[in-house]
Amino acid sequence: MSKVFKTMDGNTAAAHVSYAFTEVAAIYPITPSSNMAEAVDQWASEGRLNLFGQKVLVKELQSEGGASGAVHGSLQAGALTTTYTASQGLLLMIPNMYKIAGELLPAVFHVSARAVASHALSIFGDHSDVMAARNTGFAMLASGSVQEVMDLASVAHLATIKGRVPFVHFFDGFRTSHEIQKVEVMDYEELRSLIDYKALNEFRMRSLNPERPVTRGTAENGDIFFQAAEASNKYYEDIVGIVADYMKEISRITGREYKPFDYYGDPEAERIIVAMGSVTDTIEETVDYLRDKGEKVGVIKVRLYRPFSKEYFFNVLPKTVKKIAVLDRTKEKGATAEPLHLDVLQVFYRNEHQPIIVGGRYGLSSKDTTPTMIKAVFDNLTQDEPKDMFTVGIVDDVTHHSLELGETINTEPEGTIRCKFWGFGSDGTVGANKSAIKIIGDDSDLYAQGYFAYDSKKSGGVTTSHLRFGKKPIKSTYLITHPDFVSCSKQAYVHNYDLLEGLKDGGTFLLNCLWDDDELEENLPNSLKKYIADHNIDFYTINATKIAAEIGLGGRTNMIMQAAFFKLSQVLPLDEAIKDLKDQIVKNYGRKGEKVVNMNYEAVDQGVNALHKIEIPESWKNLSVEEEPADESRPEFVRKIADVMNKMKGDTLPVSAFTGKYADGTFENGTSAYEKRAIAVNVPHWNKENCIQCNQCSYVCPHACIRPMLVSEEEQKNMPETFETLKANGKGLDIYQYRIQVSVLDCTGCGNCADTCPAKVKALTMVPFEEEFHPQKENWEFATTLSEKNNVMDKFTVKGSQYNKPYLEFSGACAGCGETPYAKLVTQLYGDRMLIANATGCSSIWGGSAPSTVYCKDSCGRGPAWANSLFEDNAEYGYGMALAIRHIREKIQDLMDEYMALDNADSTVSEIFKEFKENIDDPEKTRDVYGRLTTEGYAEKADGRAKEILEEILEKKDFLVKKSVWVFGGDGWAYDIGFGGLDHVLASGEDINVLVFDTEVYSNTGGQSSKATPLAAIAKFAASGKRIRKKDLGLMMTSYGYVYVAQIAFGANMNQAIKAIKEAESYPGPSLIIAYAPCINHGIREGMGRTINQEKRAVDSGYWHLYRYDPRLEDQGKNPFQLDSREPKESFQDFIKGEVRYTSLMRAFPDQAQDLFDQAEEMAKRKYLTYKQLAAQEPIVIQSGEDVPELDDENQEKKTI
Repeated sequence: MSKVFKTMDGNTAAAHVSYAFTEVAAIYPITPSSNMAEAVDQWASEGRLNLFGQKVLVKELQSEGGASGAVHGSLQAGALTTTYTASQGLLLMIPNMYKIAGELLPAVFHVSARAVASHALSIFGDHSDVMAARNTGFAMLASGSVQEVMDLASVAHLATIKGRVPFVHFFDGFRTSHEIQKVEVMDYEELRSLIDYKALNEFRMRSLNPERPVTRGTAENGDIFFQAAEASNKYYEDIVGIVADYMKEISRITGREYKPFDYYGDPEAERIIVAMGSVTDTIEETVDYLRDKGEKVGVIKVRLYRPFSKEYFFNVLPKTVKKIAVLDRTKEKGATAEPLHLDVLQVFYRNEHQPIIVGGRYGLSSKDTTPTMIKAVFDNLTQDEPKDMFTVGIVDDVTHHSLELGETINTEPEGTIRCKFWGFGSDGTVGANKSAIKIIGDDSDLYAQGYFAYDSKKSGGVTTSHLRFGKKPIKSTYLITHPDFVSCSKQAYVHNYDLLEGLKDGGTFLLNCLWDDDELEENLPNSLKKYIADHNIDFYTINATKIAAEIGLGGRTNMIMQAAFFKLSQVLPLDEAIKDLKDQIVKNYGRKGEKVVNMNYEAVDQGVNALHKIEIPESWKNLSVEEEPADESRPEFVRKIADVMNKMKGDTLPVSAFTGKYADGTFENGTSAYEKRAIAVNVPHWNKENCIQCNQCSYVCPHACIRPMLVSEEEQKNMPETFETLKANGKGLDIYQYRIQVSVLDCTGCGNCADTCPAKVKALTMVPFEEEFHPQKENWEFATTLSEKNNVMDKFTVKGSQYNKPYLEFSGACAGCGETPYAKLVTQLYGDRMLIANATGCSSIWGGSAPSTVYCKDSCGRGPAWANSLFEDNAEYGYGMALAIRHIREKIQDLMDEYMALDNADSTVSEIFKEFKENIDDPEKTRDVYGRLTTEGYAEKADGRAKEILEEILEKKDFLVKKSVWVFGGDGWAYDIGFGGLDHVLASGEDINVLVFDTEVYSNTGGQSSKATPLAAIAKFAASGKRIRKKDLGLMMTSYGYVYVAQIAFGANMNQAIKAIKEAESYPGPSLIIAYAPCINHGIREGMGRTINQEKRAVDSGYWHLYRYDPRLEDQGKNPFQLDSREPKESFQDFIKGEVRYTSLMRAFPDQAQDLFDQAEEMAKRKYLTYKQLAAQEPIVIQSGEDVPELDDENQEKKTI
């Protein structure tokens, strides 16, 4: 049978094999594993059949715990069942994993191994998750490359059927899961022939079935539990041989050698490394390099990690080995050694062969591990006493565990072409490079590799794509450091990053910029100019930004830059490359319509023809390059940590940078203000003559980049000439001058401010960044020196709220984000006394991605205290905060009571205490008490017990002011994984506020369906359109009767939104606000610059509804349910057809789309009528002693209340 090669990533390889063996997949999305389940769901929707002639039945659960429970149940009922997960997700599955293993059920969990959140969350890869599950009884199979994922996934599925032991098949998150390689694809017919059908039939016959009933899962006591646990030993002894046999079969089919442990290197090696995962390929490269220099080194690659077989380990170990270094990609705090290290130590216990064995940690959170670092590990083994428990790849200047690195070595195969692309999240660079890799891999004889490094910001973060091509297999599982070609899609990066670091002599640099030659001479930093001249770099520019805007692609420059790359790199013949690019356009964008396809065609054509070669002046070689002096006015944390990280140099920071107050993961507030990313193409220009001073532009700004400024008479004396102002309008404001000021360096250029401006002639117009940069940079710097004008008018109005400082600014959220305006407004109202518990998801990523901390402090040093725990427990996390504060404040009251009972109590202090107790939930009055107690020195004047009490109260002074506890999170958390906790917390009656950003999908993990996803919408795991209606979370919570509930949408009714927030926070009990948040995943056809308008359209069309449910009204004899939406007046169908998540259904499933759209419209009308009925109900008023129709259980008579 002829071999088939395709270019794909590790997740796709695992999905391809798992689809063959899977009947049911119970899944839940989590980065970086989600793509596996998405591929399986997509293939099922397209009709692909597994080895048993059926489509895989894919079901998304509410959490990973739920998914593993469904896997367990499906297995017990006789279906081969698979799941895909990572990190915390795997940990949530552990209880069921013990059960599945204990019941000897054949299953495979494919895990793209990822760091488990500890002092901080990380979405990147290491082995801490699989190591936490190593004692569950699952066999564990490790793959180190995309090809190995394809091959060893087959072994896992085949072995679990035959051996009855369930498997975790794991590979490194991102480094392997997202690396794209050209691989040989396993043929389904070959796999079919390897299945043990007798074992499969026996599994089916053991299933739970009333035709042959048994009892499983009993409760056992100590008399038999131990013996029963030992009864499965034989299966674990046998599974090693079964795995080895299936590895031989895969080796026979593919010609690639697999054993439970594989050795690579000198047959008479004296120094070896033992490792597993993607690092083994890097070690192989390093071994080749060192052997060429005469060194006797090698590597044992661990394939079957559990059960850990001594026999197979010693089968491959060279007898000549004297020293061994074991590498673990995890940190087990407090252990004598890391897990793999312990296993290797154990296999040598009492063995006649006793080499020196040391262990080390590497690569946590996808930390790049290079051949230079591997050489350092081998060099360590040359010492008489090699360092044990070492780290490699970091500088540990505290506990001094790190190995020193020698000179940088290059081990990549000769002739490899290396290309590095600097991109901007959402500009399409990563997607375009994935297409390029697939084009080159699938349509040429070249081997190809692509890896994509990016921060955890949303759209707008920095991306770097690392592409390699060559005639030899590529095993370089590390980032490119010496590229042949560098492309940069964002001109602002020339000032922020060392773009050309390592670019080889005679290499090529392509820059997307708006500058002509003269402007390039003026704006390009000397360091870049000198490097270009010194290293004979071929330098090209292209104005892809302008081309994209003219074509209608907005900020997506990807196709233009990709076409330019193919022309410059000549990796493929240009005509062939252009044809392939256009084929990929149809494949990737065809569902979005002919117009989108044609725009991308034009982008390709212009990208080829618009290149401009820069002639390098000889003078560039003589330019002086001076290092910029550190700005000592910036906070120390910013200078020493944030600035370094923002320059993409975080890898150079030593351990000591994070000791002391930062050892627990603490970051200082407000670092985003120092980033100044300058990422906007266009920014708003204020036309003061048209301004009506409504402040709506500031109200809707997702990034707090546009603000109304009030300037006092004294402050006006220092105004720059360009700081134009108007006389402020409004009661009490006539003493100020007014200005709308934009921070152009922080603006993302979404344009929502200009779109929202209600003036007859727009007071804001979007203009090119360059036109505003110089004057507005100075103006913004002056604006930051103005005194805060909080509460100069009623802050619970749209206009008044915007004079209050936003304690959320300059986040990494997408341009036009629908979530951040709500959160920003809440901070403007309550930020100086807020605690925020934030669920993992979009709002935690834009809310706290190191080094950007977006919640900031005011001039008094106060601001929101923000923290993220996990995804699933956020409501409980915030609830715990509320309980702690309540308990401490109760202690303060107890101390006050004790003080007032003293004979020598100061009457003035007693009056203050009495006032505090009477107004304990009044923020203004408790703030006044705080001020008086902390400034009047009462404790110094007291003595005896009175002094002790006052001092203890002052120790707790930070709890005097009434705190506002908020729980933030998205719909994936609130509707699904965190719903149980949310429900419990709201039912508790505790005074806590919950704000749900309802994007109707799992936004952060890539747009998967949640219970908030509406009927007919396409999302991942709803590839053929969602078939059931959206959960009505708000209405469900009103059933308690004592929970304040509101649905809001800024664009539809700004006043209703602020009124709901005010009512919710003031309500002395639990509150829930659900905010409609348009998202980039929706594919809004008018673009993310109209998200506020999209909210208006959602309400006007009856797609979203505004209401408030206030239990306090019932006490006043009023109906607590108030419907704030008017009768829908716009077309529901026109609204949903303005978003790709709906229109793509028309292209993919045209025969079903309109029927689903009609059902969705009917459900929306039904929901509105339900709300209308609730709002029209007469209030229920029960007088004391009145008979009510409640039946007594005993006598079935009416009871009297």
